[in-house]
Amino acid sequence: MNLLHPRVYLSLAALSLLLIIPFAAGSNFVFHLFILICSYAALASAWNIVGGFAGQLSLGHAVFYGTGAYVSTLLLLHFNLSPWLGMLVGAAASTVLAVLISWPCFRLRGPFFALATIAVLEVVRLLVINQHDLTGGATGLAVPLKLGAEWMLFRARWPYLLIAFGFLAITLLVSWKLKHSRLGYYLIAVREREDAAQAVGVNAVKVKLIAVVLSAALTSLIGSFHAMYLTFIEPGAMFSLELSIQIAMFALIGGLGTLSGPLIGTVIVLPLAELARGWLGDAGSGVHGLVYGLVLVAFVLTIPQGLVGRFGPRVSAWVDRLPGAKAMADTPAAPLPVGRPSPRAGEPILVAEHLHKYFGGLHATNDVSLTLNEGEIVGVIGPNGAGKTTVFNQLSGFIQPSSGSVKVRGADGQWINPSTPAQFAVAGIGRTFQIVQPFADLSVCENIMLGAFMHTRDPAEARQIATQVAALTDLGPLLDTRARNLTVGGMKRLEMARALATRPRVLLLDEVMAGLNPTDVAKAIEIIRRVRDTGVSVLMIEHIMQATMTLSDRIVVISTGSVLMDGDPQAVVSNPQVIEAYLGKEYDHAAA
Repeated sequence: MNLLHPRVYLSLAALSLLLIIPFAAGSNFVFHLFILICSYAALASAWNIVGGFAGQLSLGHAVFYGTGAYVSTLLLLHFNLSPWLGMLVGAAASTVLAVLISWPCFRLRGPFFALATIAVLEVVRLLVINQHDLTGGATGLAVPLKLGAEWMLFRARWPYLLIAFGFLAITLLVSWKLKHSRLGYYLIAVREREDAAQAVGVNAVKVKLIAVVLSAALTSLIGSFHAMYLTFIEPGAMFSLELSIQIAMFALIGGLGTLSGPLIGTVIVLPLAELARGWLGDAGSGVHGLVYGLVLVAFVLTIPQGLVGRFGPRVSAWVDRLPGAKAMADTPAAPLPVGRPSPRAGEPILVAEHLHKYFGGLHATNDVSLTLNEGEIVGVIGPNGAGKTTVFNQLSGFIQPSSGSVKVRGADGQWINPSTPAQFAVAGIGRTFQIVQPFADLSVCENIMLGAFMHTRDPAEARQIATQVAALTDLGPLLDTRARNLTVGGMKRLEMARALATRPRVLLLDEVMAGLNPTDVAKAIEIIRRVRDTGVSVLMIEHIMQATMTLSDRIVVISTGSVLMDGDPQAVVSNPQVIEAYLGKEYDHAAA
C-alpha cells in the first residue's frame, strides 16, 4: 500500500492519541493506565504473530515475557549491565528457548500444542522458584533503584510511556512488514490448510518457527521493560498463565490475524478492568478477571471473528472512498509469462519405479511403475478405491512409499529424488487435490500469489504472476473475490492456478472435473490444453471418460493398486480387461 494512502494517515492519527491523551490529562493514574495499554497491546501484537498469523494457540507465551524480565534483571544485579543491553541478551535467550520449545511442539496439532506450551511455562516457573540462590525463589527480586535513562528508571511516568509506546510501534511495524511479506502469506496459508501450503513449496515447520522466534524476541523485550517499570519481579507474575491468556484474549477480541485487532482489543478491555479495580479498591480484588471473562464471553457469542474481522472491511471500504485514496492505490504492472514449450519434448520428466505402499495389512500400491514424458498429457483411470490418489500422493511427497522410488528430471537435466511435499514442489511438481483446498479467507489473487512466492519475495511481482495465471485459467474477472465465494468450478480452476503459479514442469490433476457441469467441463478441457501448450506436462486422474479420451496422449489404468494397462486411449478402451475392471461390459467405446 502507498504510504500516502489516507488509511495510513488515519492509523497514525489514532495511534498518536495514546500519547496525546495522557499528556493532556497530566495525571499519574492516566499515565500508568496508558503505559499498561501500550505494554499489553505490544504483548498482544507479538502473540498475534504466532496465534493469529500462524494459527498456533500458544497459552504459555508468558515464558518469554518472564525470561526477558529475569535475564535483564539478573544481568543488572550481578554484572551492573544496563537494561538496554540486558534486554537484548534476554531476547536472545528467549529465541533459543522458543526454538527448543517449538521444534518438537509444532508437530502437535489442535489443543495438544496449547497444552504443551502451558506445561513448558509451568516447568520454567518451577525451575525459577527452585533456583533460590540465583533467582530469589518465590520471594522474587527487587530491581536496583539507579535513576537515569541508562538504567531505564525515572521519577516521572512520562518517560516510561514513551518507551512503552516505542515498543508498541516497533511491534506493530514488525507485524505490518510481516503481514505484507511472503512470510506473512505463508503463515496464513499454513494456518488455513497446511497440506495445500506444502503443495506450493511452503516448509510449514520452518515458517512457524520463524514466527515464534520473532514473537518470542518481541515479548521478551517488553518483559524486560516491564520489569524495570515495576521495579520488582517474582515467578508467579512473570511466568503467569493468566498473563498468557490475557494477551491472547485481547487479540481474539480485536481480531486474530489482523494488524490493529490486538491494539483495539487492549484499548477496549484493559481500561474497563483497571478502572473497575481502581474504583472498588481492595473490595474489587480479582474483579479484573471477571471483566475479562464477561467481555470475552460476549464477544465469542456475538462477534467470534473479532471487532476488526467484523467491521474492518466496512471501515476500509469507507476510507477507500475518501478523496485521493483510489488514485494512490497500488497499480499492478504488466503480467509475466507463465511458461514456455519444453526443449526436451518426448523425454521422461517424471518416473515412478516399483512403488509399494502398505497401510497395515492393506497393500494399497502394488508394484506401480509409470513414466510421464515432457509435453505429454497422461490420463490415469481406474475404479474407486483402486489406489489412484495414493499413487498421486507418492508422486508429490505427501505419502512416502514403503518401497520403490520417484524421480524428477530437473531443469538442468539432472535427476532429483525429492521426499517431502515442499521438495517436490521446488523440483517442479505442482498438484491439485481431489477435495479442493482453497485458502478460503484469501482472495483469488492472494491464493495464486502463494504459488508465485516460490520464485519471488516481492509481493508486487507475485501479483503480476497471479494476474497472468488468472487469465490463463479464466479467473481474471474474479481476482478480488474471496475464495470461499467461488463456485465449485471456480475453486477447481483456482487450485490449478495456484499450482501453475509455482511454474511447475509437471502438473498432477486429481479429478479436477469431478462435480462440474458440462460447460465447466468444456472450459477445464480447454484450460488443460493451454497449460500443456505452455510446456507443462500433465498427469491427470479423471472419471469423465470423454475428457480423458479427448485430452490424453496415453492412459494408465490402475486396478486393485496395480497397473493394469498403459497405452494409447483407443487401445485402452478396447481392452477386455479394462472394460471388465472399470468401464463395464456395457461400455460402447465407439460412443466415446
